[in-house]
Amino acid sequence: MSSDPWGRVDETGTVYVRSAEGSEREVGSWKAGSPDEALAYFKRKYDGLVVEIGLLERRVQTTDLSAKDAMTAIEHLREQVTDAHAIGDLEALGKRLDKLVASVETRREERKAQKAKQSDEARHSKEALVVEAEELAQSEQWRAAGERLRALVDTWKGLPRLDRKSDDELWHRFSHARSAFSKRRKAHFASLDAQREEARKTKEKLVAEAESLSNSTDWGATAARYRDLMTDWKAAGRAQREHEDDLWNRFRGAQDIFFAARSAVFAERDAEQGENLKLKEALADEAEKLLPIGELKSARAAFRSINERWEAIGHVPRDARPKVEGRMHAVERAIQESEEAEWRRTNPEARARAEGLTGQLQAAVDKLTGQIEQARAQGNNSKADKLQKELDGRQALLDQAVKGLHEFGG
Repeated sequence: MSSDPWGRVDETGTVYVRSAEGSEREVGSWKAGSPDEALAYFKRKYDGLVVEIGLLERRVQTTDLSAKDAMTAIEHLREQVTDAHAIGDLEALGKRLDKLVASVETRREERKAQKAKQSDEARHSKEALVVEAEELAQSEQWRAAGERLRALVDTWKGLPRLDRKSDDELWHRFSHARSAFSKRRKAHFASLDAQREEARKTKEKLVAEAESLSNSTDWGATAARYRDLMTDWKAAGRAQREHEDDLWNRFRGAQDIFFAARSAVFAERDAEQGENLKLKEALADEAEKLLPIGELKSARAAFRSINERWEAIGHVPRDARPKVEGRMHAVERAIQESEEAEWRRTNPEARARAEGLTGQLQAAVDKLTGQIEQARAQGNNSKADKLQKELDGRQALLDQAVKGLHEFGG
């Protein structure tokens, strides 16, 4: 008979496995060789179970093997261990399987808790997405809000599903917010399209008028009208993109034709007015040589000749006009003042009036002078002072009258 701590082979070739308590169970018979070979064979079968249990332990620890599949595999191995035709510490294998069951249960609870946590996080995340989507539904930042809503949909798709009721309720709110935004955006752009179509019609009319004015030579009125058309253009708003640029090019082109023609005419006019300015400056130089006025008659005749040539010359540049005309006016005023002085000097009626006034004032001054001397001689200084004030006034008038009489050559 041959034996091992965990089994033996009796004289008949029957093979037994022994438990830790010493009880035995028949596991087979061996007729083909020695008892040691029998023990080695049945120990190899035990080693095979050890390997299978080890493999299952590693799968449970290192893979995503589900608890259900793990328990099925454990029960299958347990049946093999319980009825194993093998020699070895089968109870130890049973304990390893019991421990593995506990490990699977622990992992099951951990996964359950993790799943609950993930579900809770997913709920909060989806609720946050719904709140943001509902806020975006009221936005008028159509492009940015639309892009953000599409990003929220992608985020939603990446989140775990909740229980059907909760997931459906949140999705309904989320989908309703997107639909509300799409409806508002569609209405906005429909209104915008209507506005742009109205703007197109308005700008078509503005372009037509602008083109009809492009060959006008009524420079001032047409330029003013183009300014009004530009104001109306800006107020009309933008037409559709495919029309806006073409309409603007036509509108701008019509203006360019008109203003280019006007610029050419104005350039020619400016050149002509520049030459006119040179001619008038030369006449102003000639007129200023008459100053100061000497012999009035010849000066008047010379200025008349200069002025006739002046009037025959066309316009000068507007900014130069005040200066050159001012020079001519200064000479003209000097001649007029000389004429007035000559008239006063040669007017007999005016001279007579001046002489009469001067005589009256002189008599009054002489009379007041005598009255003052008399009052002072009598010691009446108060009366004398009063008369002196009256004398001062009359004397001032007399001086002025005498000056005027001198202008008559008197």
